[in-house]
Amino acid sequence: MKYLFTSIILLISFFSLAQTNEEIIQEIETYHASENEKFSTAETTILTEKDFKDFEQLAFYPVDLKYRVEAKLIRTPNEEPFLMPTTTERLPEYVKYGEAHFTLEGKNFKLNLYKSTEPYEESGYENYLFLPFTDLTSGDGSYGGGRFLDARIPEGDTIVLDFNKAYNPYCAYNSRYSCPIPPKENDLLVRIEAGVKNFGKH
Repeated sequence: MKYLFTSIILLISFFSLAQTNEEIIQEIETYHASENEKFSTAETTILTEKDFKDFEQLAFYPVDLKYRVEAKLIRTPNEEPFLMPTTTERLPEYVKYGEAHFTLEGKNFKLNLYKSTEPYEESGYENYLFLPFTDLTSGDGSYGGGRFLDARIPEGDTIVLDFNKAYNPYCAYNSRYSCPIPPKENDLLVRIEAGVKNFGKH
């Protein structure tokens, strides 16, 4: 009887996990669809007139939950603000908020997390963190200038990084935009085959 009870609990746990993964995948696919809608709508697109005319949809790597990682968050409260280089002369001010330490494909990695020192015009972004990064797909499948991730400041010391939601800077689509350049310390020596691919190359 004890064995049967344990087996039932394990089965319930398994199906709960499967359902949770299914919900996560649906959330990622919904995000991808919303990005395509934004790019294909005249009022919200950032594409050039020519690219907008020919636009069908963005190219994404297949959703893979391997690239949705739980990272240990180490806060670094005594950092000094700095000016982050961009593709233009614009120099937005950020401060390093902390470090995300995680394991992927059996290797340990670290990403610095940044917070803008400028207040956001829209409410709800007070806990917004910025994660610009490059990886071994940069220039070989994804945009050569790197990609970005968004995250929210968690209450605890664990933060979820979902690379399936990695997106391109605006200047990957239109040269009139100014985009932050990912710092060298955020170069990941692994192929992150998740998120959006390089525009117009597939």
